[in-house]
Amino acid sequence: MTDLERPYPQPDAVTQVFWDGIAEGRLRLQHCRDCHRYVFYPRAVCPYCMGAELEWTDTSGRGSVYSYTVVHLAAPGFDGTPYVIALVDLVEGVRMMTRLVGVEPGEVEIGLRVHVAILGKPPLPCFGPADAGPDPGSS
Repeated sequence: MTDLERPYPQPDAVTQVFWDGIAEGRLRLQHCRDCHRYVFYPRAVCPYCMGAELEWTDTSGRGSVYSYTVVHLAAPGFDGTPYVIALVDLVEGVRMMTRLVGVEPGEVEIGLRVHVAILGKPPLPCFGPADAGPDPGSS
């Protein structure tokens, strides 16, 4: 199975801006003008206050690993095992499921600081280890 045959998300009217940002190398999230919270996954209304005033904002791309699993037996067409699938808490307050790159499965730990890495064709948001620096939660 080639990259083009793999199942990739199909953008719609609500998610198109997110995927356009990924194609440009930027991780964008919706931000609610009413309750001032970030929203992920893209939606038509804010899940917290039901407000419809959602605007797209570039993010820091920084976060930390909340949980993870190591995939040893991948679905057909998804090779390169073992690899890590993680839940990442972004500093903006949302949690994303993603693939971790640039780190061996045995080196991943809860709390590992990560930064977005947009990879592949078509591009997908992955995360890799962040450079040394302040804890992403301290900003």
